[in-house]
Amino acid sequence: MKKKIVLKIGTFTLTAGSSRISYGKIEDIARQLVSLRKNYDVVLVSSGAIATAKQFTNINGYNKNVDSKQAMSAIGQPKLMRLYDEIFESFGLHIAQCLMTYRDFKDRKAKANTKNTINKLLEYDYIPIINENDTVAIEEIVIGDNDQLSAFVANIIDADILVIASDIDGLYDQNPHINKKAKLIKEVKNIQQAKLFIQEKKSELGTGGMTTKIEAVKICKKKKIEVWIVNGGKTNFLLDAIQDKILFTKFKV
Repeated sequence: MKKKIVLKIGTFTLTAGSSRISYGKIEDIARQLVSLRKNYDVVLVSSGAIATAKQFTNINGYNKNVDSKQAMSAIGQPKLMRLYDEIFESFGLHIAQCLMTYRDFKDRKAKANTKNTINKLLEYDYIPIINENDTVAIEEIVIGDNDQLSAFVANIIDADILVIASDIDGLYDQNPHINKKAKLIKEVKNIQQAKLFIQEKKSELGTGGMTTKIEAVKICKKKKIEVWIVNGGKTNFLLDAIQDKILFTKFKV
């Protein structure tokens, strides 16, 4: 039986740290999924709708208020999915879109329907690409860049691993953006101790940070799902993490 991986791709990873969606990064993800498809079922949880809208749309009066961000997400989401579809299809990969809200995880019937849909898509050899439905929900826009959403998805489908692609190699004992002597913590068993190492930095791209990733770990721990934080900016980051070719942080169950 194939193992299940939920791969969360944040805005910073998807744009390769720039102000535009990186076609090369989507190709990098697709190439890895081709290599993994024999042994793994992969579900993507992807941010990036607002960044995509900014790339293709110039709207006068856009600001950082929630309603503006919701409108931009509505504009950007189909364009983002078109990019995924075109690039993934060129690798022989088929995709399906699933838009969700956090309320879907609180309703027993909605959770069952979501699980059944995702599993059926995987059975049909389609890659589910999940994002929050920002038109009716604002949690991702305000607090999390889909970190916690990816954890809820991993819980619903009984994933083996949640991989969160970040802009750094994992959890450090200090913020590596501030202190060059910071040391990577390769394995974490105690979440409370891990919280002591968090020093956030501001970002103009994603809304997530290490705090929301730790919250995702807490959600997954209840279902004994291992969580990895990996540097998504590296080529082959997922393949190399699976093969232990790069440094990253594992949150053990």
